[in-house]
Amino acid sequence: MSERPSGKRPDRRDVWVDDESEAADVGFAPLTREQAAALREKNPPVSPWRVVAVQIVIGLAVAALGVAITGEAAIGWSALYGAAVVVVPGALMARGMTSQLSSMSPGGGAVSFMLWEFVKIGVSVAMLMLASRIVQPLSWPALLVGLVVCLKVYWVALLWRRR
Repeated sequence: MSERPSGKRPDRRDVWVDDESEAADVGFAPLTREQAAALREKNPPVSPWRVVAVQIVIGLAVAALGVAITGEAAIGWSALYGAAVVVVPGALMARGMTSQLSSMSPGGGAVSFMLWEFVKIGVSVAMLMLASRIVQPLSWPALLVGLVVCLKVYWVALLWRRR
């Protein structure tokens, strides 16, 4: 491809020229107000509190299942603590993200998201570091099962919406 001299207007055949007819060729068209409202109605946003609630229920179920299978309370407490490593930081982030300060401006929302994400990671790491002191005796495999199952439930809770 030949270079064009600087300072000249781009040729209409230039591949980088933005043209509304090119958008029509690709199949993209902006939504009307009615179409956008219908799309929002069809795909309502999922509350972060709903995700946290589903994680709590599943975490309790995993802990009860661990006790039922092994007959050891330590397995249940370890799995429950693993679930808490996901639920507690998730609840903190949900609280922070649903506050009025987070929704004041788009820039403020982005900064708030980053701040609460760092808080979430920090609390998770701190809880994992304290696990062996809090849960006695600790079963790391049970803790990890509770943690991983609650993390995976996050996606199920997002996919599961009221219709």
